[in-house]
Amino acid sequence: MAEKKTRAARNRTLTVSEDEIQVLDQSIYSGESIKKGFHDNMVINGDTCRCLDSIPDEYFNLIIIDPPYNLDKDFHGRKFSAMKSDAYEDYLRSWFYKVCDKLAPNGSLYMCGDWKCSSSMQRVMEEKLTVMNRISWQREKGRGAKLNWKNGMEDIWFAVKNPHDYYFNVNAVMMKRKVIAPYKVEGQPKDWQETEAGNFRMTYPSNFWDDISIPFWSMPENTDHPTQKPEKLYAKLILASSKPGDKIFDPFLGSGTAAVVAKKLGRLYCGIEIDKEYCRWAVKRLQKANTDTTIQGYTDDVFWERNSLNNRNVRKKTKQKSKE
Repeated sequence: MAEKKTRAARNRTLTVSEDEIQVLDQSIYSGESIKKGFHDNMVINGDTCRCLDSIPDEYFNLIIIDPPYNLDKDFHGRKFSAMKSDAYEDYLRSWFYKVCDKLAPNGSLYMCGDWKCSSSMQRVMEEKLTVMNRISWQREKGRGAKLNWKNGMEDIWFAVKNPHDYYFNVNAVMMKRKVIAPYKVEGQPKDWQETEAGNFRMTYPSNFWDDISIPFWSMPENTDHPTQKPEKLYAKLILASSKPGDKIFDPFLGSGTAAVVAKKLGRLYCGIEIDKEYCRWAVKRLQKANTDTTIQGYTDDVFWERNSLNNRNVRKKTKQKSKE
């Protein structure tokens, strides 16, 4: 298990107690057990390359991948070491080709990366899929750098098997932005609305996202995973590139964000994670999603700008929706 930390009383980071382990482990499948029977809504504890052979081909409508980036990283004792670009690309190929086999003919795939490994990811992805776009999203926190520019961005590559046949619903990922200059025509708002929470305009999303908050200690989705992705980030991918009831796969599940968001949005899920403790975090988050389907920054079927949900009326409405 991960090392125990002393936390402040207001810290909402998800943890697993010794008393919970046995119950949570009952909902985790081993790599060996899925050989006897694969089904939807599984959290699998095992090595991705070994587990893929037990999963049917062309099964998933959407695949989201957040693999180790090409840098030195300690995942609670399991260390990944940076390597030269050609070696990193070979590492990607060692599992990526098999993952693509699991994607439906009209399916979509997203892969997360940073500036150092992004070009390698693009090259490897183009060997099997058609790359449609690169999303860049702003990380609003991170360590400063004295001898380089602070890294405040990450990428997500968007690719499909068939560029002439894939699902994409832009209306499901509309963004609500504050209107700075409320322009009117004949006294009426021009392409914006007056609301109790302020003046807002509905806009179509671009491939640059500046409304994402990295999970931190006061957010209930937060865990101790060193590279956890925000639920809001994955909600955009899932809503745009899948329909309710579709099957979502994450071969590097981590603390479970892809599975949790899929469940909250009415999709089926499957995830593989080699770290048992991370699997427990994922299962506990999935259990919490049985009664709480809220996603920070997403309410009323739209995505809100960062910090624009602070209005009391909006918060109250969001809380009421969670209870329904």
